[in-house]
Amino acid sequence: MSALNTDLYELTMAAGYFAAQKTQEVATFELSVRRMPQRRNFLVAAGLQQAVEYLLSLRFRSEEIQYLRSLPQFSKVSGEFFEFLGKLRFTGDVFAVPEGTPIFPGEPIAIVRAPLVEAQMVETYLLSTFAFQTTIASKAARCCFAANGRPIVEFGSRRAHSPEAGILAGRAAYIAGCTGTSNAEAGRRFDIPVFGTAAHSWTMAFPDEESSFRSLQALLGESTVYLIDTYDTLEGARLAVSLGRPIWGVRLDSGDLSVLSRKVRRILDASGLNEAKIMATNDLNEDRLAELVSSGAPIDAFGVGTELATSADSPTLSAVYKLVELKRGKKTYYTAKFSGDKETIPAAKQIYRSLGRDLIAHYDECSNSFEGDPLLRPVVIGGELLEPLPSATQIQAYARAAISALPKDLHSLTREAAYQVDVSPALIALRDDLRASHQFVES
Repeated sequence: MSALNTDLYELTMAAGYFAAQKTQEVATFELSVRRMPQRRNFLVAAGLQQAVEYLLSLRFRSEEIQYLRSLPQFSKVSGEFFEFLGKLRFTGDVFAVPEGTPIFPGEPIAIVRAPLVEAQMVETYLLSTFAFQTTIASKAARCCFAANGRPIVEFGSRRAHSPEAGILAGRAAYIAGCTGTSNAEAGRRFDIPVFGTAAHSWTMAFPDEESSFRSLQALLGESTVYLIDTYDTLEGARLAVSLGRPIWGVRLDSGDLSVLSRKVRRILDASGLNEAKIMATNDLNEDRLAELVSSGAPIDAFGVGTELATSADSPTLSAVYKLVELKRGKKTYYTAKFSGDKETIPAAKQIYRSLGRDLIAHYDECSNSFEGDPLLRPVVIGGELLEPLPSATQIQAYARAAISALPKDLHSLTREAAYQVDVSPALIALRDDLRASHQFVES
């Protein structure tokens, strides 16, 4: 992946740091979320794997450096800087909460500690991958609550904001509890289950519905799912049962899903196909899922597309990447921002989680002073991955347990619920001292 996949100002700042001889200073940046999106009581952290892959492969190719040389913003930059870029690799540390961890505003999702140029330059990519996947995973968790145990397949690749977004949406949705995805590349890349049979165009490409169904059954056998509403839903159901086994089930993609599912269920059962399942699609979201489940509709599985792959009701996240420490030689200087509603808290941190409460503390405060388990863990040290990252399936199991352990009022789809996140007195005192001085505080 290209090192130019970043904002220009990251690169101009890098050139400025180089000119100011600040390349040996070690910076600590924290990636967090300022505020909770609408209709969310918690977020599900996701994107760490892609962040680590990016950092460990970071390098500037000769053609990329040549492109930078051609920009007017770099016309006064010395040749030594471009030589520096040609040798640049990520040599720093990364601490992060495990993917699948429920998180709240103000809590660091990831901490990067590295030479200033390295830590600054990666801001754009890290914000993008953490924010997008966390957004989709958080939406998926809501959909899984609404489905109340019934499987959900992520079906949104064709409506995602780019092909790569479709792949990562499938991953993020699976991490947060979905059964799988329709995206074949997501299945291959992350070893997650993939689902899908045929579209309406399949049915229309044959002389009649029966020949299309027979061809599909011959092709897929036990995995056959008939899309029965191309012409007439109930006639499609009757045709499906007339063909008998093998069959997995049928899919409804239009109309009143609650009413039609009941009628189709009766047709299936009357023909002895009690094991055949009904899958429903058609612009579903957590609200519609909850309505269908509460109505008792006999739907066995759902495919959720556009609303999930774009998090349509709340598609953005106020993720930020802020400098909290700067080390010059043996001295550490704390940094913070105090403007308006964008205030930050200085110093690298740790999060301690106990039942129904989190505490954000200075990373070197004695852990014996706090209840709960530390959430931030070392992932990369000195530019080297400490241990293999978990698989998507392992992350999913962790996420399910972590989400289940949250206070139950946070699971509500319709009611806002608060979660207690406190800041340690030591951090508050450090912030107040720094605000009073309006300058670096030397430790």
